[in-house]
Amino acid sequence: MKQYRAAVIGAGFIGSVHTEMLRRLGNVEVCALCDAVDVEKKAVAMNIPHAYSDYRALIDEEKPDVIHICTPNNTHYDIAKYAIEKGVHIVCEKPFTTTVEEAQELVNLAKEKGIKGVVNFHNRLYPMVNEMHRAVADGEVGDVFSVHGEYVQDWLLYDTDYSWRLEKDQAGKTRAVADIGSHWVDLAEFVTGQKIVRINADFKTVYPVRKKPLKKVETFQKAEAAEYEDLPIDTEDIAVIMFETEGGAVGTAIFSMVTAGRKNTTTLHIAGSRKSLSWTSEDLNDLWIGYRDKPNEILTKDASLMHAGPAKLASYPSGHIEGFPDAFKNVFRQFYTSLEVPGDYDYAGLEDGLRDMVLCDKIFESAQKKCWVETR
Repeated sequence: MKQYRAAVIGAGFIGSVHTEMLRRLGNVEVCALCDAVDVEKKAVAMNIPHAYSDYRALIDEEKPDVIHICTPNNTHYDIAKYAIEKGVHIVCEKPFTTTVEEAQELVNLAKEKGIKGVVNFHNRLYPMVNEMHRAVADGEVGDVFSVHGEYVQDWLLYDTDYSWRLEKDQAGKTRAVADIGSHWVDLAEFVTGQKIVRINADFKTVYPVRKKPLKKVETFQKAEAAEYEDLPIDTEDIAVIMFETEGGAVGTAIFSMVTAGRKNTTTLHIAGSRKSLSWTSEDLNDLWIGYRDKPNEILTKDASLMHAGPAKLASYPSGHIEGFPDAFKNVFRQFYTSLEVPGDYDYAGLEDGLRDMVLCDKIFESAQKKCWVETR
């Protein structure tokens, strides 16, 4: 098994998850960390030997095989481009970039340089989600009639809640769509195996002005500062979409950052001519299977009862819960394996990241024009 050297760019919540899951692979050394604030202290805390405040210096000096981009959206393009030009493979958090043009340029450059990459749509690699994908692909669901679901959170419920994601110059022109909706639309296309071809969307901004604390606040943490400044908001708290797929299925979804009590809930429901499938991240080791003429079923994660591909994603025996970080590990394991072993993998590649940027762009266009738009 080949040994790889990886570097993590961004030491926040997601950067820490990347670091932990890379170490679980067994053949990846996290050789360096890059962050703009207190990086030496963070590197020591994470037991990473080398610390940098400039990703260019890290790439030039450490020469890693792979970099993991875990930074704000507006930095993804520059970091990824520099890495690709230096011959370094990339793992990038979503969304891939902030514009379709940037994503297309990176896809083209990666092809030219022979570089591989993944955009971390980790939901694909939950065992029971992958089981849904395989059941649809094998025809067990029949013709897909409808697809619906949600990705909802409550961490921006109050006007005093703040994150860099609220600021368009860092996050891009959409927020709920790019940050969480991007996960869902990728998941819907992956599970059904069908492209979304038409979309009709509507946005709602609950707070046109929020209160930004004068002191730094980490994502998902509550601000306790007594002093704020007014921050005008021009991105959506809620997005609702209707859509149609290339196979004729119809669908709906809601993406919200202001749904009280839902900390991080993703649901996906597929209705077909033979059966229906339903999955939720709040009970992610179970897959609900619905029938017309016999009792419904719950398939709990068990490698001996699953399709062969999804079964490989189940690292622990039946009854042993696997969750959020395990999906990351599955993405990374597939990606690092693909660097050495050609084959078909389920992780989202750079072209999938580009596809998702196109969908985000079309959702934004539809919301602005208040009409259906084509996505092909």
